[in-house]
Amino acid sequence: MTTPSRTEAARLLDEADASLLDLVDNVLTKGVVIDGEIILGLAGVDLVYLRLGAILCAADRIKAQR
Repeated sequence: MTTPSRTEAARLLDEADASLLDLVDNVLTKGVVIDGEIILGLAGVDLVYLRLGAILCAADRIKAQR
């Protein structure tokens, strides 16, 4: 196994930052919906039911949909 050179490592890190920025930009531009459910129970009896939902996008996108 060879160790990557400093320039190769720096290039890989720069690409990772750019792709993270692209991901955040895409999420804010297009939006994403997160939905989930949590059920807490004991001995087969559901005691607590929790439904969670969130929308993540840029504020101007929500205003444009109205």
